[in-house]
Amino acid sequence: MELDASFWALVGLIIFLGLLVYLKVPGLITKSLDDRSHNIRNELDEARKLREEAQELLAEYQRKRREAEKEAGDIVAAAQREAEVLAAEARQKTEEFVARRTAMAEQKIAQAEAQALTDVKASAVDMAVAAAEAIVAGKATGKTADKLIADGIAEVKAKLN
Repeated sequence: MELDASFWALVGLIIFLGLLVYLKVPGLITKSLDDRSHNIRNELDEARKLREEAQELLAEYQRKRREAEKEAGDIVAAAQREAEVLAAEARQKTEEFVARRTAMAEQKIAQAEAQALTDVKASAVDMAVAAAEAIVAGKATGKTADKLIADGIAEVKAKLN
């Protein structure tokens, strides 16, 4: 019987497979694959935990953002209320200032009117005295005229003041 190359290839293959089984290579391959699947499982678990932590952090930051927005809204509302109060106070102070200035102006006008009346009265007195002097001086002479003029001037001054 002639042994051809196929026979020797089959013998070599059987020896090779026998060595693999003898050296426990399938067990090593299985163990390696099991270790790798275990590592992948651990990495997936860790990734899942990281994802959950990230979601928790996201939820916390969103809550903090909402709180900050609410607080900012409250601050803005408080500032608007304060601005309205300050505007009302400023409006009231302006109205009071205008009222005081108006009263002062009216008082000055009243004083000016009183002063003008006093000046007109004094001017009328002076003109009346001068006219009386001229009339009396033309009709009366001597001591009697001087006495009448002095008495008239004193009487007019007394009545007008």
